[in-house]
Amino acid sequence: MREQSDTHPRMDAMQIALMREAPAWRKMALLGQMNQTVKMLALSGLRQRHPHATEATLHRALADLLLGKELAHKAYGPILKPDHVD
Repeated sequence: MREQSDTHPRMDAMQIALMREAPAWRKMALLGQMNQTVKMLALSGLRQRHPHATEATLHRALADLLLGKELAHKAYGPILKPDHVD
C-alpha cells in the first residue's frame, strides 16, 4: 500500500495490479493523457494569474514552467515585455 493514499487499500491494490498487467502501449497512453492534463491545469493557472496576457505569452510562460527558464529562453527566446509573466 502507498503512503498518504486516500484510496481504500483493496482498491489501491487493484489499481496497482491493473497497471502491472497493462500493456506498454496503454501505460504510454495514460502517461500522455496525464501530461496533457498537467499542461492544461498549469495553463489555466497562468490565465487566472495573468488575465490580460496573450495566448502566446501564456504558452511561453508555460514553457518556463515545464522546461525551466534557461532552457525555455534558449528554445523560444525571451518573453515579450508588454505581456511579461513572472
